[in-house]
Amino acid sequence: MASSQVVWGIEIGQTALKALKCSLEDGEVVAEAFDYIEYPKILSQPEADPEELVSEAILQLLERNDAINEKVCISVPGQSGLAKFFKPPPVEVKKVIDIVRYEAKQQIPFELDDVAWDYQMMPGSMVEEGYALESEVGLFAMKREMAYRQLAPFDNANIEVDVVQLAPLALYNMVAYDRMHERLEADVFDPDDPPPSSVLLSIGTDSSDLIVTNGFRIWQRSMPIGGNHFTRQLTKDLKLTFAKAEHLKRNAREAVDPKLIFQTMRPVFNDLVTEVQRSIGFFRSIDKKAEIGELLVTGNTVKMPGLAAYLGKNLGFDVKVVDRFNRLKGDDVLSIPTFRDNAPTFAVCYGLCLQGLGVSQVHASLVPREILTARMIRAKKPWTLAGLAALLIGMTGHYAFMEKSWATTHDNLWSQSITQVDSMKTYRDNHVDEDEKLNAQLTYLDVMGQEVSGDWERRLKWLEVIKAVNAAIPRTTYPDGKIPGPKELPFEERTDIHVTQFETKHYEDLTTWWTEDVARRYREEMRNWGRITNYATISQEDLEAQLAAEAGPTGPGWVIELRCYHYYNSPENIGSEGSNHVRKFMTTSFLTNTVKLPVGKDANGAEIFETFTLEEMGLTYPLLLDDNKAKPSLIANPDFDPTMMPSAPANQGGFAAPAAPAAGDPESAFEPPMLEVPRLDFVYQVVWQEKVLSERLEAKAEALKLKQQEEESAAQAAGESVAAVQ
Repeated sequence: MASSQVVWGIEIGQTALKALKCSLEDGEVVAEAFDYIEYPKILSQPEADPEELVSEAILQLLERNDAINEKVCISVPGQSGLAKFFKPPPVEVKKVIDIVRYEAKQQIPFELDDVAWDYQMMPGSMVEEGYALESEVGLFAMKREMAYRQLAPFDNANIEVDVVQLAPLALYNMVAYDRMHERLEADVFDPDDPPPSSVLLSIGTDSSDLIVTNGFRIWQRSMPIGGNHFTRQLTKDLKLTFAKAEHLKRNAREAVDPKLIFQTMRPVFNDLVTEVQRSIGFFRSIDKKAEIGELLVTGNTVKMPGLAAYLGKNLGFDVKVVDRFNRLKGDDVLSIPTFRDNAPTFAVCYGLCLQGLGVSQVHASLVPREILTARMIRAKKPWTLAGLAALLIGMTGHYAFMEKSWATTHDNLWSQSITQVDSMKTYRDNHVDEDEKLNAQLTYLDVMGQEVSGDWERRLKWLEVIKAVNAAIPRTTYPDGKIPGPKELPFEERTDIHVTQFETKHYEDLTTWWTEDVARRYREEMRNWGRITNYATISQEDLEAQLAAEAGPTGPGWVIELRCYHYYNSPENIGSEGSNHVRKFMTTSFLTNTVKLPVGKDANGAEIFETFTLEEMGLTYPLLLDDNKAKPSLIANPDFDPTMMPSAPANQGGFAAPAAPAAGDPESAFEPPMLEVPRLDFVYQVVWQEKVLSERLEAKAEALKLKQQEEESAAQAAGESVAAVQ
């Protein structure tokens, strides 16, 4: 690897290649060299060949600066990649990568194998005792194809790139180091009272990057407007060629009619101000506590006369052009007129150098992992070959000395000892063989004993699991054992859940059942369950951390599927009806209920019972498989009386229908034979991994033993503290 004390920061812009060489001397960043190579044509022009123009500029850079053997950091446009910032829940620092990987799958619209991505915790994150509490994580990504395309010109020139960074993040590194270092060195960030933010507007050729930062937090957006839009406006309205319009834009004050030039470009000025106002307004809508103190402007477009003043007048901010760097040393470079004239366009290069020197806040890189791995292997090859050569020389010398010693040894001096050793080896081998035979017999007897003694447990396992599942099905018990009628208790108010089908399927490995769709559905159901139960048994933070670390069931097991329905679907029970009723009662029951099972008999022959949780029974991962809507259903009316049917004329056979009920008689009111009730049908699954009774009792005994040991240790510690006080 190249030395990290000297770094080249290179930006391939649309109009020119900018390069800055910096070193770290006594803790200060010193500029040692720079280069500004303008292309014959702008890369975005239709007749331009970007690959050829960039390759020629890189070759010209090599010619002017001999060979570049130092560390190289390059930037890519902000719109070429993705930068997202999110706040993870409180979790151990070592588990942040799991949350980031989950977040990456949600935020990045491509397969992770097709993307070069990296992350880091932002400054000001609160980490205490290995836990990330108030923290913010930055996630950065770029398509692998795009990364290789950006690296191609450097590979062709045999320049090894060590860091690939998004241009907006390089600008943030520059601002954080050059203008916000005092607050960052204090490393104290209060989310409720954040420091004032600065807006950094980098106006490029075809697009602009807007970054809002207070040093600890970043918000950035790319805007589709840049310096070329001013040139195109002049080309369109004044009927000029692109080259003449570009020259006129750069030298507007020397034009024959400067007022005409500025009036022609005014629509673009207005569009730029509108985009900036819209971006800042959106930022303020998502961060109510942020206060913006200044507007910093970079890029060669800011040299256009009147641009900075126009922005300040229309935006109402104190506008400062970044035409000098406060903490960058090296007067031999900074005093050169070419550098001073183009200083605003070297902000990205400066930020890249800071990252390469290890003094920046953002240090993530988008160089594909396989490239870094290949470089690491290449760097270690010489050391590996040297180690193998040293080992080979040592083994050769050892063999030569041993051969010489063996040549001077006489067989007759060792023959008796060798015979005794062989005899003892034979004696030992016989005993080892006998011991292996006895061990094999013991293993066989152990297996047979377990088969004989454990057979009764396996006969009971299905009865136990059916009892456990049955105990978890919500049902209503009535004091007198009589089910009330529809008038006493309408069907829509009955909380019972009815099971119509009980099916099981065995899996040699439950990971074949735990697919991405099932896992996503399980996480969704657990969040719905927590919300419906108001997080009564587990906090939202603990539930999210548990779901983030959930890997699903593994090994052999069964999936029990229940087909059920219920009538608790009254419109008056908004929020508690339908699937929410299943989550509130059935899911809670499977997660928290217990079941009482017989485990043996005492000396008097009375049954001994033990209480087990459903998780101890091996029942886990309860899952409402579908989320349907209740549908009208006809059910028989238990209060229907055929004799109370309304009377009808006699039929041809001479038989008459029953008499109609007397008018005004409430007891003789007619009840219809069928009732229409909203019914919800659903499918419910739960995983069962067999745990026989002896295993469950052994686990409970071990847990009780550990608990007693902890209590004894706590009591002993309390006694020692009391003795110390006395």
